[in-house]
Amino acid sequence: MSDLPPLDLSADVLTLTRALVDVPSVSGDEQALTDLVEAALRGLGGLEVERIGNNVLARTNLGRPTRVVLAGHLDTVPIADNVPSRIEGDRLYGCGTSDMKSGDAVMLRLAGRFGVPGAEPAHDLTFAFYDNEEVEAVKNGLGRVARERRGWLYGDLAILLEPTDGEIEAGCQGTLRARIAAKGRRAHSARSWLGENAVHALAGPLATLAAYTAREVEIDGCTYREGLNAVGISGGVAGNVIPDQAALLVNFRYAPDRDEDAAEAHVREVFAEALAGGATLEFVDHSGGALPGLTEPAAAAFIAAVGRPARAKLGWTDVARFAAFGIPAINYGPGDPQLAHTREEHVVIDRLQPAEDALVAYLSGSAA
Repeated sequence: MSDLPPLDLSADVLTLTRALVDVPSVSGDEQALTDLVEAALRGLGGLEVERIGNNVLARTNLGRPTRVVLAGHLDTVPIADNVPSRIEGDRLYGCGTSDMKSGDAVMLRLAGRFGVPGAEPAHDLTFAFYDNEEVEAVKNGLGRVARERRGWLYGDLAILLEPTDGEIEAGCQGTLRARIAAKGRRAHSARSWLGENAVHALAGPLATLAAYTAREVEIDGCTYREGLNAVGISGGVAGNVIPDQAALLVNFRYAPDRDEDAAEAHVREVFAEALAGGATLEFVDHSGGALPGLTEPAAAAFIAAVGRPARAKLGWTDVARFAAFGIPAINYGPGDPQLAHTREEHVVIDRLQPAEDALVAYLSGSAA
């Protein structure tokens, strides 16, 4: 049994955020925090709760005509000497404060309010806390839930409490990673003309990337900017050997008007010259994007309730999984996305309560 103190869902959202941050939960090591979340939800008495690995699902079953799904990942990137949390001025610092334990704390506060006997939310609610969002898509906990308990994710609207700095961010970009490999012939570097340098063969693809012009696309009033970048390079044998193998890892972030096939076709087209010259291209990871879906009634109602215009989500989030099911989904959370994954990650304390209040008003049906 864990000797960690239980989560107190009656505590204010700042206190609850600190409690979550102070329990390390780097991707793949979420069990301790998941145990605490599960115990807190089961203790409320008004929720059906199910656990799948380190994913916890909870829902009300009040017979409401509509259902809202709230989702948040419990994992963080590796800690950078920023746990436990600390307060400096108007900011709470710590790993996950922005991405996305402040959003998880808001979710838990909502569960504590609406997941008790006698609560009267305007919608039935589903809460999904999941693991392994910050790593490769095949490990994503929400993906596992979608495969094994898909019915738990169905609703009229899904809200991902990803960091948006208190703004509504619609849809998300798609993301793929591709490996461009070049082959050469090994030789002694003193007689380099006898070999073919595989690292040099990547000069063409690198020049192509440096000259690439990113496309901007406006969808439902939201502007998505694409990006195609080298994110890794490998090659070399020894200090006196002409390398016979080298590889370039490329990341393409694309607007959601492209589907996965179109995105892959675009990458092949961009590197057509290198491929014609003998390089090979392999797609190693791919997650499709999600259109904004702002014309859907449930999404429009949420935007009206929050009273803020929507903007594009520049990044990939699990709204894409809900969009694939035909469920309108948006991103809305108190964290700042520009601080995600940084050593100085923090959340502005004054962003926390307004996010909770806006969601309480919408879920209770009291929003103006």
